[in-house]
Amino acid sequence: MTPKSHKIAVVIPKYGLVGGAEGFVSELTKRIALERRYNVHVFANMWQSNSERITFHKVPVITFPKFLTTVSFAHFARMEIAKERFDIIHTHDRIFEADIFTMHGIPHRMWVNEVRKKRMSLFDYGTVWVERRLIENKRCKKFIAVSNLTKEKFLKQYDIDPDRVVVIHPGIDIDRLKNLNRQSCRHEIRQQFHISSIDKVILFVSMNFEIKGLDRLMAALSRLKFRYPSEKFKLLVVGKGNEKKYGMMAQNLGIKEQVIFAGIIRREHLEKIYIASDAFSMLSKFDTFGMATLEAMAASLPVTISSNVGAKDLVRQGVNGYIIDNKSSTDDIADKIRSMLNEETRTRMAQEAFTMAASHTWDEVTKKVADIYGDIFF
Repeated sequence: MTPKSHKIAVVIPKYGLVGGAEGFVSELTKRIALERRYNVHVFANMWQSNSERITFHKVPVITFPKFLTTVSFAHFARMEIAKERFDIIHTHDRIFEADIFTMHGIPHRMWVNEVRKKRMSLFDYGTVWVERRLIENKRCKKFIAVSNLTKEKFLKQYDIDPDRVVVIHPGIDIDRLKNLNRQSCRHEIRQQFHISSIDKVILFVSMNFEIKGLDRLMAALSRLKFRYPSEKFKLLVVGKGNEKKYGMMAQNLGIKEQVIFAGIIRREHLEKIYIASDAFSMLSKFDTFGMATLEAMAASLPVTISSNVGAKDLVRQGVNGYIIDNKSSTDDIADKIRSMLNEETRTRMAQEAFTMAASHTWDEVTKKVADIYGDIFF
């Protein structure tokens, strides 16, 4: 007897494009769709996919005036979904109602007030209104948070039963990194960026230098150079940001020669950079998870991250990396980074980092989400 096929509506404005949530949804849904018991439909405004087992539906968005962006997406998503009957609506963004809501960010009001430290705009008020309607809708049976930090923030903002919130971290395709040759990657990357063989490479990856704490990291590395002048290192900055501003900052801190801005790197080449590096650091002001941290650990890099990064769930202090408290001095951060650069310590921590990352595969994530689907069905 053929098992019943359940229709799943997955909602995300941009599917399979650049971004943590976009990548999470893409990796999850293409695996869910491989299971014959699920018939997966994705509702998005834009998408990029090569899966033949997923049906895509266009959701219009009104982007001008800007305050209509979130509200219009929620409105049109509801209209498109209503054209068919679905067993489960699983949304990864703010819409009016769903059975499951995966929270890739913190409550929007918190983001504006506490992280961005800005005044609420019409766009922000509209986004908060849609978010509240979704969370307070009785239809929503489960909330999935990508980290304990995300869960804590939502429970602080909304009166939600903690038992309805489950933490499922993003996954990693461990084989993509494991199959790369470390020595050849090190040789290639060091040649490309003119890094000598005696320099240790500290990697920073971000599309927002300010939020991800590049200034704090550079200040700590300035102290590292001043206190331990024999320590040879390079900070390899990958991503998008105000290079002129941070270049001047590096010069003022006396580490201009130690900082290399690599710009935006395509995915395949970025994996080689992870493998070629010695350690990873990201001292974010706030990050609901921080996918780059997991990617670094999968490449066997010990990590130094701030306590504001959700991926701290995976970091064991002094075992596979360090969690930096907000009150930590630049000297303290410098000492922890120096510890990771020690050959013996780095080798030990690198193996522990890989072991942790290897337990967070996308197959494991898919199984956990499928179990939630099963709970709702049965």
